[in-house]
Amino acid sequence: MIRMLLTSGQGPAECRIALAHALRRLAAEAEALDCDCAVVEEEGADRHGPASAIVILDGAAASDLAKRWTSGSILWVSKSPLRPGYARKNWFVGAFALPVTEVAPATEGAQAPMASDIRFESFRAGGPGGQHQNKTESAVRAVHVPTGLTATARDGRSQHRNKVLAVERLRALLDARARLAHQSEERLVHASHRNVERGATGLRFEGPDFKPAKR
Repeated sequence: MIRMLLTSGQGPAECRIALAHALRRLAAEAEALDCDCAVVEEEGADRHGPASAIVILDGAAASDLAKRWTSGSILWVSKSPLRPGYARKNWFVGAFALPVTEVAPATEGAQAPMASDIRFESFRAGGPGGQHQNKTESAVRAVHVPTGLTATARDGRSQHRNKVLAVERLRALLDARARLAHQSEERLVHASHRNVERGATGLRFEGPDFKPAKR
C-alpha cells in the first residue's frame, strides 16, 4: 500500500483546479492498470477543489504509478478558467511520496471503522487481471457511510478476501483523513506547500481538458 500527498501549495484557486484534475487523471490511470486507488481530501475544499489530498494506491502497478506521479512538480499549462485575459498560464501541483507508516491505533488517530458503518458493494472486476477476473462479481467496494470515504479491492481471489482488503484500505483512508486534520503530518503538508514550484517539473498537462503535453 503506497501513500502520496498531492498539494496545490500556496497557489491561487487555479492550482486547486489543477489538483482536482490531477486526482481524476490519476484515478483513471490507476483503473486502467487495475490498481486500486483511494483518495481522501483535506477538509474545507471549496468549489474549485481541495488544497491537498492523500492518495492510497494498492496493487501490482502501484509502485510504478506512484513513481511516475512523484517525479517532480505537476505542471498544468492553461489559460485561467477564472480570470479571462490573465497572463499567467502555468499552474503547479506538488506530488510527494509519504513515508510508509503503520496505521495509527484508535487511541492515536482515526478509529477502526465499525462494521455497522460500512456498506459493501460487489461488482465484476475489470482490467488485465487474467483468467480469474470477469467471471464472478468478486471485487468489493467498501463505503464508510458516516464520512463517504470509499475503498475498493479487486486483487483477491475471493469476495471474502476482497472484503478484508477493502476494510484495510478503508482504515488507511480514515487514518489519512485524521492525519490531514491533525498535526501528525502538518509539518510535511506545510513544507510541501512551500516547495511545490521549487522542484523540477515532472508530468505536464495542457488545456482545459488536462491532456498530457506533447513532448
